[in-house]
Amino acid sequence: MGTTTSINPYNGNEIKTFKTHTKSEISEILEKANKRFFSWRETTFDHRKKLMLAAAAELKKNTREYAEIMTAEIGKPITQSIAEIEKCAWVCEYYAEEAESHMANEIIKTDAKKSYTSYEPMGVVLAVMPWNYPFWQVFRFAAPALMAGNIGVLKHASNVFGSALNIEKVFKRAGFPDNCFTTLLANSDAVENIIENPIVKAVTLTGSGPAGSAIAATAGKNIKKTVLELGGNNALVVLKDCDIDTTVDICVQARFQNTGQSCIAGKRLLIDSQISEAFIEKLLVKVRELKSGDPMDEHTYIGTMAREDLAKELEEQVKNTIKAGGKLEIGGKRQGAYFEPTVVSGVTQKMDMFNQETFGPALSITTFKDIEEAIALSNNSRFGLGVSIFTKDIKAAEEMAYKFDEGAVFINSLVKSDPRLPFGGVKESGYGRELSKHGIREFLNRKTIYIAK
Repeated sequence: MGTTTSINPYNGNEIKTFKTHTKSEISEILEKANKRFFSWRETTFDHRKKLMLAAAAELKKNTREYAEIMTAEIGKPITQSIAEIEKCAWVCEYYAEEAESHMANEIIKTDAKKSYTSYEPMGVVLAVMPWNYPFWQVFRFAAPALMAGNIGVLKHASNVFGSALNIEKVFKRAGFPDNCFTTLLANSDAVENIIENPIVKAVTLTGSGPAGSAIAATAGKNIKKTVLELGGNNALVVLKDCDIDTTVDICVQARFQNTGQSCIAGKRLLIDSQISEAFIEKLLVKVRELKSGDPMDEHTYIGTMAREDLAKELEEQVKNTIKAGGKLEIGGKRQGAYFEPTVVSGVTQKMDMFNQETFGPALSITTFKDIEEAIALSNNSRFGLGVSIFTKDIKAAEEMAYKFDEGAVFINSLVKSDPRLPFGGVKESGYGRELSKHGIREFLNRKTIYIAK
């Protein structure tokens, strides 16, 4: 039996050492999950709704308890951790109310007396999840999966095992039956065997491109459904007719919330050259105002990054970009896992900060002459998760939305996930959708029922 120690990235203190599950323990957990499925799928929507609303209530009741562990494990500012827990309660409430309608039979007129599509749970679904939103990434899978009658098994990132066990605790405290949702304390090298277990019927992963590719390969070899939500290099496209002050505020939030560690963060700021000077001047004022410090301090907006190696990787990307001709406007310094809020202008398409995903508080700035160039710059990415367009001409922005190779286009807003809307990307940002009716249907068997005359 191995161990994994959780380290606080802000002060370097050990939080807790966890015993990882052995191969036999994992097999036992999966067996129990599979057994639970056959009784869980027989429960009514009303019964599941009651339990899911209880989970939402538990999250609201003990928000601080769950938020503080999250902040300790990854350095997320406490106010943002609290907001994340509250959002998880929202997704629980959403699916408690909407799951039954999302799974209602769809009548289809044919030559039959009656024909329709029914939506039925698949069984045990494995979730392989990242550390950056340790509760939200899980709950946006777990709420629809459990309401659909599926069983959830979580393999979380090894630096957030405390949060992983807390998620399991939420469902236990809410009254869900044992083994409806279980956490596997396992390292990445155990995932392949877990996927290959015939009990696991499907896999959802949020994470890096290499991790997604490996998961998809193993699942594909075993003919199992996958949903992948991978990286992003979202553009913030600022047109000359935008409301500059409002747009600056949104762009700062889009890049620097969660200390920039988000797949949907706006990482590449593309500005019309006619307003770039005035825009950058106001942007830098706002970035200077961001408070760095102890993540447990409610006034802190920029905490540490989750690990020092991640901060070093970002530091290298920034240095390479400056070496290639980019201009450092602010920031650029690292101390341990802390990386200053950083802005680099004059970034071209050949520089690291343009063509690589920067997973931290660093924003690149590139200017354009017209909308055609802006679209080309935005699309010049192997990722396709989302894009933000800022303009007063909303009609024109809506009409050009189809030209962006993205899973989402947000006009005058940062890209964000919402339980009511499908979420997911194209290209190397993955495939499949989470949230809304589209998300709950990803792990359902669409069964055709045909009754002859």
